[in-house]
Amino acid sequence: MIRASRPAVLACALLAGTIISGLLAGCTPAGSAASGPRTAGLDGHSPKTPAATPAGPARNCIPIAQISESRVRDDWTIDFRLGRQWYRNSLPLRCNSLGFERTFGYATSQSQLCNVDIITVLQTGGGGAGPRGSCGLGQFQPVTLAK
Repeated sequence: MIRASRPAVLACALLAGTIISGLLAGCTPAGSAASGPRTAGLDGHSPKTPAATPAGPARNCIPIAQISESRVRDDWTIDFRLGRQWYRNSLPLRCNSLGFERTFGYATSQSQLCNVDIITVLQTGGGGAGPRGSCGLGQFQPVTLAK
């Protein structure tokens, strides 16, 4: 299964047309109130990333069909919403450009997204559309996000 995350549906069309040739299974909007790049420090962490309090044990995988929203917070952090529960994925290594592009895709033959899966940062503007690099995911920590 292949999926992409981006606030605009345009990213899904670009992904399907240029990389996957129509095998796109779906898109999940980032859903952030602020659009465009986020201001991040030199280390890739954004001061706009909301604090998160753990709400149970971390999971290795989450079911793809239940992901209703994803929010790229910075080069290190993606929050996934499944129903009313948020899961924070703190990437084990910095994923350069993720916080700027706020667009990623993944391919899996499983019905779950797991900590062993790789995401690909997608460039959708400026110099054209296409992949920018790939990064590994971490565990999915159920969290309560600060408001």
